[in-house]
Amino acid sequence: MFSDRLAQVQRLTQTALDDALAFHPDVPVVHAMRYALQGGKRLRAFLVLESARLHGIYDPDAMPAAAAVEALHAYSLVHDDLPSMDDDDLRRGQPTVHVKWDEATAILAGDALQTLAFELCCDPILGARRIELVAALARASGAGGMVLGQALDIAAETAGAPLTLDEITRLQAGKTGALITFAATAGAILAGADTRPLERYARALGLAFQIADDILDVAGDPAKAGKKLRKDAGAGKATFVSLLGIDGARAKARDLVAQAEAALLAYGARADLLRAAARFSIERQA
Repeated sequence: MFSDRLAQVQRLTQTALDDALAFHPDVPVVHAMRYALQGGKRLRAFLVLESARLHGIYDPDAMPAAAAVEALHAYSLVHDDLPSMDDDDLRRGQPTVHVKWDEATAILAGDALQTLAFELCCDPILGARRIELVAALARASGAGGMVLGQALDIAAETAGAPLTLDEITRLQAGKTGALITFAATAGAILAGADTRPLERYARALGLAFQIADDILDVAGDPAKAGKKLRKDAGAGKATFVSLLGIDGARAKARDLVAQAEAALLAYGARADLLRAAARFSIERQA
């Protein structure tokens, strides 16, 4: 069952992340790193472990990659929350890192979480293709992926006109989708298998996930979301909801989930949990 497996992944990933920092110095920046690594859905770690399982690689041998993508994701959230970025003071129902400590500590904690991700991806347990995994994570997180998406998002705030649907799709393919694609293809990379079916799955899933976020920003419950909502509308930013309407955005998200499920046909019933993850991406409340 999907919910049981996701809860298991959450426990396993938190243990792996705690272990990764167990011997680090007892200093504020490490405390901030541990704080940033608490909680979250762990959907990216789930995708790593399930894509690995499809290729005969089971949790212990894929866990460093699952922990790595969550460390990278945590870094991105710490930096996105900074005053110079999205300027948020609440994340996962708790004060953001720069609020709890200070801006300099948050920047350094994010930097260290990013480097931790690449250290984890170098774990010998990941096997002979781990350098390919490191390269894939670098591409997904850098100036052609997640960082590009964030840069486009910042630029949109001062643009003379709202973004078009194609422009928003490109932005979110980097900001949200690139890391999801890395996670969903990690198992195939480690196994030396064809990544294309999982790439198609992940592209559709990542966009559906972001549309769901846009819907939650308009119609969600802040207590469940654990962060401030209605920020996009307040800032006048174009979103999938502002361009498609809430019903149109929901229909688009459902269509993308169907595309994601169809991309997994070659795997048969072995990919049922990945199909459930696609449905979860638009049914979640946070």
